[in-house]
Amino acid sequence: MTDDKVKRRLTTVLCADAQGYSRLMEADEAGTLGTLRRYRAAIAGLVERHDGRIVNTWGDAVIAEFGSVVEAVQCAVEIQKEISNQDSDPPHADQMRFRIGINLGDVMVDGSDIYGDGVNIAARLQELAEPGGVVVSGSVYDQVHNKLTLGFDCLGQRQMKNVAPVISYRVTMSGRAPGQRSFLVDESLTPQAGPVAASEAGALGIRDRHEPSAWMRLVSDWLANLPRPVAVALTVSGFLFLINVFTGMHRIWFHWPVAVLLFIGILRTLRRQR
Repeated sequence: MTDDKVKRRLTTVLCADAQGYSRLMEADEAGTLGTLRRYRAAIAGLVERHDGRIVNTWGDAVIAEFGSVVEAVQCAVEIQKEISNQDSDPPHADQMRFRIGINLGDVMVDGSDIYGDGVNIAARLQELAEPGGVVVSGSVYDQVHNKLTLGFDCLGQRQMKNVAPVISYRVTMSGRAPGQRSFLVDESLTPQAGPVAASEAGALGIRDRHEPSAWMRLVSDWLANLPRPVAVALTVSGFLFLINVFTGMHRIWFHWPVAVLLFIGILRTLRRQR
């Protein structure tokens, strides 16, 4: 019975996939295959340099795992830089671009292969990335945001196929001091348009350009872990409270719009979960 027990471990999974691979193969099979082989060799070398291993390759995709979350993110950034450096000059529309997703999660182990939601989430995060970009899960962000000179744009909680929604972050390559973050709202997070979507974008679409204080970092991390509609409602409620305070507490009015905002936020959260 012990031989049949499923082995599990916590690991960091990196999933890389070539964008538009089928279109590139249709246009130039031999050239595309040669480019893919060259890029795969570069990816394998960088994965090994960062103490990772290639788990699987199929078609144009690469799955790798790392014992260190920091090494995995550093490797992903170096992969994108290396591929960009290998591109021809001047650039053209048929260049091969990779999208990378990284997740820290529990996986099932079968020989040299790994399976489970830990792998599936990394694959779904890869689909959220732009060509040449990297998207990480909230579990990865929590481990690396104060250890690497990279920026992170919060994409919020995305609904993904066959896996539970997770908070994700886009890695920005421009560089930023460790512990400093930027949050950028993606308009495609919510299918609704109109005043509510506009207010959410206004509340969260502010980039953090200076080193925040400790309590501001604590509040930001706390809000980032809340469902997005509730976080937006609480943020707007805070502004309404301050307006009421500075315009005079002889007449208290902020609790009525705050109650409405929280009610809407809870309803939208329940609807998304359902």
